Amino acid sequence: VKKSMEEFSRANPNLPACRKTWKLHILVPLSCDIYDDLEKADSNIQYVTELTETTLARAGIKKRVYKHSLYAITDEENQLWHCAVEYATPLQTLYAMSQDECAAFSREERLEQAKLFYRTLEEILRGSKECADTYRLIAYEEPEEAETRFLSREIVWHLRQEHHEEISVLEQSHPPSPSTALDSAELNLQISVSDLPQPLRTDGF
Repeated sequence: VKKSMEEFSRANPNLPACRKTWKLHILVPLSCDIYDDLEKADSNIQYVTELTETTLARAGIKKRVYKHSLYAITDEENQLWHCAVEYATPLQTLYAMSQDECAAFSREERLEQAKLFYRTLEEILRGSKECADTYRLIAYEEPEEAETRFLSREIVWHLRQEHHEEISVLEQSHPPSPSTALDSAELNLQISVSDLPQPLRTDGF
């Protein structure tokens, strides 16, 4: 991702470059409700281009293609922020299960599994040297009342945090976090150790 973002930056020298934001931003909505088109989720998010593809052999698939989309996000001051962003796609399966009566998968169970997914994904990424400083997880709870600019504000808040990190690692003051912004510590507080969600199957299959 960093290499692709660097190529984009060289091709667009008129755009401000913040290297701290050159990572994959992974959206983790705890509702598991995912839009296939981010532009429909929030009109302040606009598709720009596809970043350079990566081709790898994976699980018997020759030349499997991995690619990420670059978006321009407009903040409340009409400033543009560019970043690679996408949803954590496994959450889409959890949402589909909760909509199917045969799955007997309640909204509460879906929320617990989404939190477990977030914490597990975070642990995996933190334990990978290859993934160090190449991603940012953005977990959030959507407001009960629909807000047309909610998602763009959520992403921009994280981009600003990264921008502040690049400007000065000693800077202590940060803009206030949106009430919906979540991190692993908060997610841990919301679920007691004795009540941690368990894998959906416990019979070993």
